[in-house]
Amino acid sequence: TAGKGRQGKVWQAEPKANIILSVVLNASRLKLSQSFTISMVAALAVKDLLSQYIHQNISIKWPNDVYYNDSKAAGILIENKLQGSKWQWCVIGIGININQTNFNNSLLNPTSLALITQKRYDTVKLAKELCSFLETRYRQLITGDLQNLTADYNQYLYKRGQLVKFKKNNIAFNCTIQSVNIQGKLQVNGGLQDEFDFGEVEWILK
Repeated sequence: TAGKGRQGKVWQAEPKANIILSVVLNASRLKLSQSFTISMVAALAVKDLLSQYIHQNISIKWPNDVYYNDSKAAGILIENKLQGSKWQWCVIGIGININQTNFNNSLLNPTSLALITQKRYDTVKLAKELCSFLETRYRQLITGDLQNLTADYNQYLYKRGQLVKFKKNNIAFNCTIQSVNIQGKLQVNGGLQDEFDFGEVEWILK
């Protein structure tokens, strides 16, 4: 019931205005080396939902935020449950800004479906639609369609082919985003190195 984010951050939301839910997926059929594919599944499902109502400019900011233009519409947090070396379950926490129009000034670049479209929505209906898209993307994963899953993720990759600024160990640098591979590594040109794990670098956004 508390909005939880990465690295101790908190997801803030007005009561009953947005989609805030957790989904438990059975990951026992998957390999631990495929853990990033769950991020792809979740991000693409959120993208699929928003694309029903916003027909352009939706993208996935690596590793798994969903953006409209340069504003954040949704965030995803995934936690895994292991039994020994076996991957048993994963919990996907999803927050999508739907009807909220006022945000805390501490947030860098939030937006919502209502702000984008100037309409209000039935959040329960949209949450059910989201779960349907999650089911479709999850089945794409467990049937082994990793090539198309990865291609879809990269098709909507935020700032793909563009020059961006990152920071690693307090060193800021520019590079051009190319793609994300099946292991979840961001591949770039012109950076401190050719690829990065998520959490290894920090986005510097204006």
